[in-house]
Amino acid sequence: MGRPSNTAQRKQEIVDALLHVMAERGYEKASIQSIAKEAGLAPGLIHYHFKTKQDILMALVNWIASSATERLEHMNKKVSDPWDKLTAFINARLATGETQMPEVVSAWVVIAGESIRQPEIKKVYQGLIERQLELLNELIANVWEGKSISSNEVINLSAIVLAAMEGAFQLSATASDVMPRNYAAESLLELIKNSIGK
Repeated sequence: MGRPSNTAQRKQEIVDALLHVMAERGYEKASIQSIAKEAGLAPGLIHYHFKTKQDILMALVNWIASSATERLEHMNKKVSDPWDKLTAFINARLATGETQMPEVVSAWVVIAGESIRQPEIKKVYQGLIERQLELLNELIANVWEGKSISSNEVINLSAIVLAAMEGAFQLSATASDVMPRNYAAESLLELIKNSIGK
């Protein structure tokens, strides 16, 4: 009987390598050689597992999305109140602490930039943003008395919250030295409270 395949593990190592290289140098300068060096593999092995660098990027986007979902699910296990669920959503995206991953934030900012240049990335990125917006609509409607998921106030507040989160990611990756520490999650929750009269 043969050994189990290590393909999934090797692919994840390659995705992790792209994450690290991209967080430092951006996507354009993340060559197959630099990804291979970061992963401790021969460039040929990269091509064995992924046909193109864009295939690795797509795998990275999917990994970031699933990691964010897992982080939220873990935080949601401890809460049942609608406000606590909204707080968990904001904290899963923005709160600092032992589970924060600055390289993932930097990579996400690069991915957002690549969505301007690459139609395939744009389609996936917009799909992820759309799902986040739908979830925010639901979470905000659940805490905003008298408002439904389809009300303009809920939709607009969700859009503002999502834009603020994406902006916080951008500033965290590009201007962290000038931004106040740990401001984003707490400030955004205060904004929501003030908007809904909580």
